Amino acid sequence: MDLEGAWTSSETYRLQQDAEALLLEGDAHVGLVLHHTDASHRQLSHSLMKTTMADLSRISRVVLPLLLGAVLVWSGCDDPAPEPDTSEAPDWHHGVTYQVFVHPFADGSGDGIGDFDGLIQKLDYIDDMGFESIWLLPIHPSPSYHKYDVTNYWEVHPDYGTMDDFERLLDEAHDRDIRVVLDLVINHTARDHPWFQQAVADTTSDFFDFYIWEDEETVASFADEEAGPDTDNIDFWHEVQDVDEVQEGLDKRYFGYFWGGMPDLNFDNPAVRDSVIAIGEYWLEKGVDGFRLDAAKHIYPDERAEDAHAWWEEFRAEMEAVDEDVLLVGEVWDGPEVIAPFFSGLHSLFNFHLSEEIFDAFRTREGANIAERLVDMRAMYADVNPNFVDATFLTNHDQPRIMSELDDMDDMRLAAHLLFTLPGAPYVYYGEEIGMYGEKPDPNIREPMLWAPEEEDDLRTTWIDPEYSTDETVTPVSEQLDDEGSLLNLYRDLIALRSEHEALARGEIEAVSVESPALSVYERTSDTQTLLVAHNMDTEAHELTLPNELADTYTAIAYASDDEIELDTDGTTLPPASTVILATE
Repeated sequence: MDLEGAWTSSETYRLQQDAEALLLEGDAHVGLVLHHTDASHRQLSHSLMKTTMADLSRISRVVLPLLLGAVLVWSGCDDPAPEPDTSEAPDWHHGVTYQVFVHPFADGSGDGIGDFDGLIQKLDYIDDMGFESIWLLPIHPSPSYHKYDVTNYWEVHPDYGTMDDFERLLDEAHDRDIRVVLDLVINHTARDHPWFQQAVADTTSDFFDFYIWEDEETVASFADEEAGPDTDNIDFWHEVQDVDEVQEGLDKRYFGYFWGGMPDLNFDNPAVRDSVIAIGEYWLEKGVDGFRLDAAKHIYPDERAEDAHAWWEEFRAEMEAVDEDVLLVGEVWDGPEVIAPFFSGLHSLFNFHLSEEIFDAFRTREGANIAERLVDMRAMYADVNPNFVDATFLTNHDQPRIMSELDDMDDMRLAAHLLFTLPGAPYVYYGEEIGMYGEKPDPNIREPMLWAPEEEDDLRTTWIDPEYSTDETVTPVSEQLDDEGSLLNLYRDLIALRSEHEALARGEIEAVSVESPALSVYERTSDTQTLLVAHNMDTEAHELTLPNELADTYTAIAYASDDEIELDTDGTTLPPASTVILATE
């Protein structure tokens, strides 16, 4: 076999895809074809003709390790990985993103489960709202409804449609200038993934080292673990069970941060890293615009955070080599001091701490800390990467919905004003814009989207009987569209307001100290514009009295949430749960 020369990552993913097919296809003609980058070199092909599943499994145990070993040799011949581009992010990275869980969103096929066809039918709605991109929760084959345990990274879940349907979604979204961001779950696979099934069936297989193993005695010596904010699991080492075949005598335990059904991948293994890079390249080449990277913090354990940072730098460079405008937004559910170093590799990270600060302000009815602490956070991030993009949000698919947390429409409207006037790239969880409710357990924060009254709602999913968001508790989209004062129209107006004012969309923030602790006051400054924003977090009216130099500077109202707000240099009265934006002229 001639191994001279280099192999591209895209060819590596084709090899990996065919390798997975060995375990997925069953009785079928399965071809393994390795395409060399130099056309003058011989094309090596190995065809496996019709065979039984038992024979296929036996053959695969011989062939796959050889193929994976070859991948390592060839990938070792590759040129050094490119460096990540930390220059100014593309404009769309700073836009407003709509978080869509396809499963409950819109049912185009009538089977009760959301799908690509239903989502396509609602792209005009998403576009009209002003969202510039959509983040799709996982769409890959999976044994669970949420699909955060993937069994095949190269396909889409049949519940959602075919690959042709997904490609049509990409085309339709791009026709409307809407970018599509996929949730990429690479910290772990499903226990049902062929990699793991092969690993436990044959510990001499190269797939065994795709996962993290320890002897039972070693595991017993570990100190008790504590659950993090992103999991309730405290038992991280799992006995092998619920698999098709286990090698006799296998007494090791595998690491699974979230639970035993999600074994963590071993990123110390170059074959794992190459496979993940190839997966990313595959979807970018298909037309996807970026990835939300699930559990980005957990690629390595906390004590090896620097290795995690280095991995994401490598991954970013490889993805930017395919698409220089790609967006990588990471989930690091922790404080800003832990989040900040990840900006060396990731364009954007979710600001969980800001979400907590906003909730604290509603609990205490004091708003001064929001801007002050955000200024400190942004300074930490800028020290790592001056061109960071702060991904801001109120709540997401893992948290009780904000409407349930606040349980007050005036507060909900004020929360929206905070989200769209603070710096960052805002994310809106589907249904937030119509005031959907939802509390734990997780399925109840992922209830069906309400498009119209139930008897008229042809696209409403029925995958779960809703407990919180029903026709009795939530006004559906169709009726809110016709109500000028609805929460939905407020979201649309605020997204438009943000896009119309560069200071709101891209400006920096400076906290402003005022006498009333109930007020959250800050300046937003861009190259071309300066605005002053003030929110009253209280249930009572408060006076906004600015320092003299600011009172002389901000002499006009650019926006007011309440018609009763009038600018007064001696003190502007802000009604309860209200917002005013002041301009220089």
